[in-house]
Amino acid sequence: MLPKYKFLHKHFIYLCAVVRDIETFLHMNVHQFYDEGLAHAAYAITSGGTIALIDPGRDPRPYLDFADKHGARIAVIIETHPHADFVSSHAELHRLTGAVIYTSRLTGAEYPHRTFDDGDLIPLGDVQLKALGTPGHSPDSISVLLMDERNEPYAVFTGDTLFVGDVGRPDLRENVGNVTAKAEALARQLYHSLRGKLMVLPGHVLVYPAHGPGSLCGKNMGSDLFSTIEREAAGNYALQALSEDRFVNLLLDQQPFVPAYFEYAVTLNKRGADDLEASIAAIPMLGDPLDRLAGIPVIDTRPQEQFKAGHLPGALNIPDGLRFETWLGTIIHPREPFYLMAETEAQLELVIRKAAKIGYEQQVKAKAVIQGGPTASPLFDMTRFVDDMDGYTIVDIRNRGEAAANPIFDKALNIPLPELRANVSRIPSGKPIAVHCAGGYRSAIGSSLLAAALPEADVLDISNRILDFTPAS
Repeated sequence: MLPKYKFLHKHFIYLCAVVRDIETFLHMNVHQFYDEGLAHAAYAITSGGTIALIDPGRDPRPYLDFADKHGARIAVIIETHPHADFVSSHAELHRLTGAVIYTSRLTGAEYPHRTFDDGDLIPLGDVQLKALGTPGHSPDSISVLLMDERNEPYAVFTGDTLFVGDVGRPDLRENVGNVTAKAEALARQLYHSLRGKLMVLPGHVLVYPAHGPGSLCGKNMGSDLFSTIEREAAGNYALQALSEDRFVNLLLDQQPFVPAYFEYAVTLNKRGADDLEASIAAIPMLGDPLDRLAGIPVIDTRPQEQFKAGHLPGALNIPDGLRFETWLGTIIHPREPFYLMAETEAQLELVIRKAAKIGYEQQVKAKAVIQGGPTASPLFDMTRFVDDMDGYTIVDIRNRGEAAANPIFDKALNIPLPELRANVSRIPSGKPIAVHCAGGYRSAIGSSLLAAALPEADVLDISNRILDFTPAS
């Protein structure tokens, strides 16, 4: 297919939706707010001067600014389920705007709300929002069907039930939430929710999911941020002609790891988070980075090169990057206090706000600006390593599926990064320890973690030199 036709095909579904009914388009507007760091999509539906927000992120400001810009009032907030991967601003937006929060009765919400379950309707200007009960990702998941002014289906907001090219994972609610269920039971519910509630909608109906590529709420999401029912029915692996048992087996196979903070976020969203700005303002500044309490982790967010050149003894390096929030919430346990440090005040403000997306700003013992430190990381010597690989303990911190599909070193000890902190004792320290991942970001985190836990060991980060050992793709 020629490049220009690929471009046209990618945007065809959107163009069709607009051309399909210009009058409908003028009676309402759907705006997507997308956070690349958590691959999270929230939505604002505007009609008749009123706004309904669906699955808003932690910071209420973008939604308030959107309302001001359009001269509209936020009247409705819908939570499709208590989210595991981010903290929502629904409770704060209710306090700021008086908007009514709607969620399933199964959520057991502890904030002011009205129940919104299968068949329930919410009027919004010239349109209506209809609840579809779609359990499976969680027992309390709903989808939101947008009905146009002619009362015809126009778009469906699927939360974590249906994604572009994928469906929600069913293994996050076995131990947390108002209603819990085993992964297999939820997978079976999801099978019926998809086929009985979503795939029966007209093919032109737009699909707006709560997540895009990179989210850990699914395992195989496509690159587009929205789709149609027709397109998903044709191309989504989970929506093909599968028996229920086959669907369950496919869905449960090789799901990604579950970050430590996921259960915590579900509980916090069920309760409703504190106001963001007040919570951030309560974090004290540490005047001297050396003046800190022993036993509390230090998270240094500077680039790995700067960290290795000089850092505080025992500090962990989680460089600020596209998945900083996820790795912070994976390495640091919920309710575990930690120090958060960055190179400049502006960068420190940024990483604090990223920590707040998962509710971790409440755990920051103190914050500090840091530009160096008394400890330097030993440099990885490629020549020495190649000449005597048996003289090293090689630790592969890639996920098990990655390591099995693409083994690099025969005698490497595979301990995935999410499990590394709890399995330090498995690593022999009599030889230099060489840590690697697939490209260098995770190994920066992992090598700093091992160096902090094994202060007498010689811990080396292979970093991006690992690419010299892997064939070019």
